[in-house]
Amino acid sequence: MAEPTDVRIALSTASVYPESTATAFEIAARLGYDGVEVMVWTDPVSQDIEALRRLSDYHGVPILAVHAPCLLITQRVWTTDPWTKLRRARAAAEKLGASTVVVHPPFRWQRQYARGFVEGIWRMADETDVRFAVENMYPWRYRDREMLAYAPDWDVTHNDYRHFTIDLSHTATARTDALDMVDRMGDRLGHVHLADGRGSAKDEHLVPGRGTQPCAELLERLVRTGFDGHVVIEVNTRRAMSGAEREADLAEALAFTRTHLSAAVRVPRR
Repeated sequence: MAEPTDVRIALSTASVYPESTATAFEIAARLGYDGVEVMVWTDPVSQDIEALRRLSDYHGVPILAVHAPCLLITQRVWTTDPWTKLRRARAAAEKLGASTVVVHPPFRWQRQYARGFVEGIWRMADETDVRFAVENMYPWRYRDREMLAYAPDWDVTHNDYRHFTIDLSHTATARTDALDMVDRMGDRLGHVHLADGRGSAKDEHLVPGRGTQPCAELLERLVRTGFDGHVVIEVNTRRAMSGAEREADLAEALAFTRTHLSAAVRVPRR
């Protein structure tokens, strides 16, 4: 009988929005996720290391990753200085036992931050065992117009980072080949945000299997290539009509992920 994969599956606390960070821990425990990724945002609990530690201990759900507050809606969370945000995210990860800090490339209007971003991320990565995994983004589109909102680039493989996060909803929105991007990331792929998309200009974050992205193929490839990071379910459940419907979506996402990770284990390597 094949050995199970060591890849752990986490629930992003963003996946329960507009419910709270605390609710994400409850759902992760109830559904049997291996851990959570904390999205640091406007929910005060997501910003409070001791509150997060208590939730983790109470539910028996480890915190595997911390997503730094680098969204438009989190520009004032943990100060307005982007480097301070990253230092606080690193400190939170170290204190909570998380292995990874997820960070987006800067917005183009953050000019000074963007100019020193690549070198600064390397400098911070050299100071800790926590991985700084820079996430692929996408061009912003409106009708027939395209805006390049991120610098140095939304395609993070155009720059030299120690670790990457691949997000399959973002590859869908960018209309780029996800597996080709994974190939370019190579052994620097350190973290996965698993979601689906259909190529809409909106960042859809569908349940895996409901869009056009190669979610199953990616999962099977992770196992076969010895991936040593985490797979995080980061889906949009805002349209769920009830808590039960939200949990059903998150249970479906977990089952999909486990099924395809296990399928790769069962197939013998050549």
